[in-house]
Amino acid sequence: MKIGYFDCFSGVSGDMVLGALVDAGVEPARLEAELRRLPVSGWKISAERVRRGAISAMKVNVEAPDAQHHRSLSAILKMIEGAGLAPRAAERARGIFERLGKAEAKIHDIPVDRVHFHEVGAVDAILDIVGAAVGFELLGLDDFAASPLNLGAGRVETAHGVLPVPAPATAELVRGLACYSTGIERELVTPTGAAIVSTLATSSGPMPPMTVEAVGWGAGAASLSEQPNALRLFVGERAETAAHARPGQGTIAVLEANLDDMNPQLYGYFAERALEAGALDVFSTPAQMKKNRPGQLVTVLAPPALVSRLVDLLFQETTTLGVRISEAERRCLEREWATVETSFGPVRVKFARENGRIVNAAPEYEDCRRIAAERGVPLKQVLAEALYGFRAGKGPVT
Repeated sequence: MKIGYFDCFSGVSGDMVLGALVDAGVEPARLEAELRRLPVSGWKISAERVRRGAISAMKVNVEAPDAQHHRSLSAILKMIEGAGLAPRAAERARGIFERLGKAEAKIHDIPVDRVHFHEVGAVDAILDIVGAAVGFELLGLDDFAASPLNLGAGRVETAHGVLPVPAPATAELVRGLACYSTGIERELVTPTGAAIVSTLATSSGPMPPMTVEAVGWGAGAASLSEQPNALRLFVGERAETAAHARPGQGTIAVLEANLDDMNPQLYGYFAERALEAGALDVFSTPAQMKKNRPGQLVTVLAPPALVSRLVDLLFQETTTLGVRISEAERRCLEREWATVETSFGPVRVKFARENGRIVNAAPEYEDCRRIAAERGVPLKQVLAEALYGFRAGKGPVT
């Protein structure tokens, strides 16, 4: 699994992320070509190498004379939807803006569908966020982690007046992330940067074990006297999925929540939504809760990159007030499909190999269910004949 680690020792902003991506290997021409798909015009993008303190870093500049700074969340999401971006890039861009929208809605105490972005509704901010999502896809990044965020200090001028650092939107977005301040009188983490990191990073802290393939330095807009104003992005393979790891191994996220006050009807709906959102599996285990109340342990298995999305879904669709998140190593058998001829018709069989040897096989339930209903025969008879046919050589030979 390819991972990106944000080293935010001097904060993070949208242009810093773009600069780090270009420095790590994203071709500016390919990045611009993808951004041209958005239904906005009159902008220019360029990249130049600059110095931030003793560090040489890449600075990406977006010039966008945009008279329309106020855009609604729905309008921006429609722009992304109609751009024809790669599916994962579009999904990440939507997720970042939706997280921003929820933060703004909470700060201003309004419904999320009434949110209008100010600074982040301008073309340059839209290009920063969509460009980051595109750049991650061009590098093939599957997962993300982040160091503790250096927030900065002092005050910052915004469309809502002079506000303390971190700005209210930033403060809301970084909840749950490790943060600190070295006292530098400047806004080091912007709302755009906070939204990118908080939406995508599945862990906040030290660098996870990884085989580093590239390092990108993205320059911030200003030079600081105290330290280099730059973001460092490490790109590489997680240690467990490096070249020496065995096929079928990897890391998954395990999300858990204990519930004793939820209508059982809600669980089925949540499970469907979670699977649609990309969860690998969802299951419920009976549990005896405090005060001797019967409850359930809801467990979601997911790719690490989808943790933020699925945690949000748990909070939205269940009654839980907290979610436990952990990582687990997973080993999977290689899975294949074959079609077996039976007296009832063809049935697909899923089988798995280990070291080239078939060790498990199971008829596809939906095929057998359909045949049983159409032919008026017991389901168990269809399942048994399909499995017998597979083992008798009507499917692949071990």
